[in-house]
Amino acid sequence: MIWPFNRELATLASADTESVGNDALTLLAAVANALPDPFLVLDSDGIVIVCNPPAEEIVEMQLKGQHIAHAIRSPVILDALKEVMTNSEAVKVDFTHRFPLERHFEAFIAPLAKQQLDGRKPAVVMVLRDLTREQQLERMRVDFVANASHELRTPLASLLGFIDTLEGPAKSDERARERFLSLMRTQAERMARLIDDLLSLSRIELNVHRRPVGLVDLGSLVKQAAEMLTTSARQAGVHIRLDLSGELLVQGDRDELIQVVQNLLENAIKYAADGKHIDVLARKDGAGRIELSVADYGPGIPPEHLPRLTERFYRVSVQESRSRGGTGLGLAIVKHILNRHRAKLAIASELGKGSRFTIGFSPPDRPKPL
Repeated sequence: MIWPFNRELATLASADTESVGNDALTLLAAVANALPDPFLVLDSDGIVIVCNPPAEEIVEMQLKGQHIAHAIRSPVILDALKEVMTNSEAVKVDFTHRFPLERHFEAFIAPLAKQQLDGRKPAVVMVLRDLTREQQLERMRVDFVANASHELRTPLASLLGFIDTLEGPAKSDERARERFLSLMRTQAERMARLIDDLLSLSRIELNVHRRPVGLVDLGSLVKQAAEMLTTSARQAGVHIRLDLSGELLVQGDRDELIQVVQNLLENAIKYAADGKHIDVLARKDGAGRIELSVADYGPGIPPEHLPRLTERFYRVSVQESRSRGGTGLGLAIVKHILNRHRAKLAIASELGKGSRFTIGFSPPDRPKPL
């Protein structure tokens, strides 16, 4: 890789931007802050001398005074900058930024006339257009059609078979009609749950790159989720035990986090042995990180399945999952919500002893209560 800049990376931190005209910088900074799209101005050494908040939001770091390669580690961008500085002509390129989440951008890079900023150095302006949402929409459309057509095929085939039976051999059989209508209702409810989960997953994926900014009391949220599932737990012969210590504020979306806790509790209720209990534990460490765990004492999960549990429609036992009303999307929804919240999910399990799902939340970075 040939760097398109004049100085070695080791000297970039001390780059001198004082020679840049103050009036021009002030005007450019004002223009940058008024723009909704990420906007950067670089000097001839690749140092960011002007940027706006949307640009810093992408990389989650302070950009001014930094070398562009420290923030956007894309050979495509570096090659484009070299081309612009060499040929003094604007270029447009697409690139993928992979940290903290994968996002897709179109970058427009153009040279600035020397007299606009500095009589001694050329400079470039970079404007980014976020293509993530439109690419996600297209991918979700394709995925939705593929997933729905695959997963709905079985219950639809069952419904058609029941209808054929009721119209034919069981046409006058009242007992058979009642039994088949009950089975048809079960299959229809399964399709409704599947469609609801697919739509929910699509909505979450659409906003996965936008981190929530509000503060949520995780303790009260967990209590609310547990109360909502009290009846289900009682019917399954399972007791939910809560151990929530101290102030548990996390940065997030309350509705989405309730969905995470509910999904984990529902899984624990389904697979915890009768007469056993579920332990929900939440703690904050000295650095402000919060850890929430949901542990059941059921049959456990074979180790070879653990890495794939959050994949769409992945099931340890397809038949057992369907018999319990599962769609195979619960943990995929959990994973995508936690990705949006910059939280981590860890799964540990031991056969015959149960499973533990642990979520790690980073300290809030913008304390704006809901």
